[in-house]
Amino acid sequence: MDVGTKPRIGIDAYAEWVAKEGLPIGTGLAIDMFELETADWPRYGVKGAFAHLDGRGDFCNMIKIEIPAGKATSPQRHLYEEVVYVLEGRGSTQLEFSDGGKRSFEWGPRSLFAIPLNAKHRHFNASGTARALLASTTDLPIMMKIFHHEQFIFGLDFQFGDRIGKDEYYAGEGDLNMIRQGNNYWETNFVPDLRTIDLIEWADRGAGGTSISFVLADGSMHAHISEFTAGTYKKAHRHAAGTHVTCVQGEGYSLLWYPEDADYKRVDWKHGTVFPPALNQLHQHFVTSREPARYLGTAMGSIRYPITERMTQVQVGKPGEKQSSSLSIKEGGDQIEYEDQDPRIHQIWLAEMKRLGIAPAMDKYIKG
Repeated sequence: MDVGTKPRIGIDAYAEWVAKEGLPIGTGLAIDMFELETADWPRYGVKGAFAHLDGRGDFCNMIKIEIPAGKATSPQRHLYEEVVYVLEGRGSTQLEFSDGGKRSFEWGPRSLFAIPLNAKHRHFNASGTARALLASTTDLPIMMKIFHHEQFIFGLDFQFGDRIGKDEYYAGEGDLNMIRQGNNYWETNFVPDLRTIDLIEWADRGAGGTSISFVLADGSMHAHISEFTAGTYKKAHRHAAGTHVTCVQGEGYSLLWYPEDADYKRVDWKHGTVFPPALNQLHQHFVTSREPARYLGTAMGSIRYPITERMTQVQVGKPGEKQSSSLSIKEGGDQIEYEDQDPRIHQIWLAEMKRLGIAPAMDKYIKG
């Protein structure tokens, strides 16, 4: 036995890999992805940065990719899944598969897409004068921690053929699957514009809100888009860690807290603001703009492949029952009904509406 070697214990293989990549790291409760500093990233041939926010948990991260005018990323393939949101710019993504097949699609501001697992791909900036910004939510942290082998993650020559999907999935088309409120989903690989995709009522979440979930590239990464109108706010709820909430349209704020907290943490948001509520941290979203607000939620654990028991409970529920995200905490779920919320929450809201000169539209949902 070599007694002179210091034992390696408690290793975070993902953190070691990030340190070696040498990119800026954004931290905190929330971050404006437009303002996150980037640096040259030799692996991708463009600029990049990591967002490691307080509530991201063990499974996910967010990566900012900045493609300069007229440039493209280096070809990539990797054994982690990612859901990509276009913050700014126009361009295209080209995919190449081991059987010689290829797919490509053009994206613009607020497009959403997923890369099929381990598919070779490149992102191209279509502008000769302006940058393109992508925000990619990935499950790289857990994959790197499990395998702790960079060459395996980035160098595996294997095609997951069942992840490629139909040709129309790369043209903005897809299949709508109606299950029940909160579980309805759109299966595709590419959504041209999250501002215009049709959403479906999710009355359980309150205030006439609408939503749709996505199954992207038959993956285990979750994504959903939700909208609520001006003068309203949603019910408080909680879930597993790692759901990166990204504002797509409108403005507002969110309150975050645990039951034992004396006060709330507040995040004000606009397009590009990202924050992941922590594990089982209650949070509630409020619109302060005169237009509807839409936000994107991305995480590990899709409605098709929830991954953990907790994610299954929140997203799917038991057979014949609602998912816990639609059930009151009093019924064993993860939501606080309006009549059970702290009265301070509504008073804070009314004060905001008065300050901004916006007419509240919550009377039909909150009595008294």
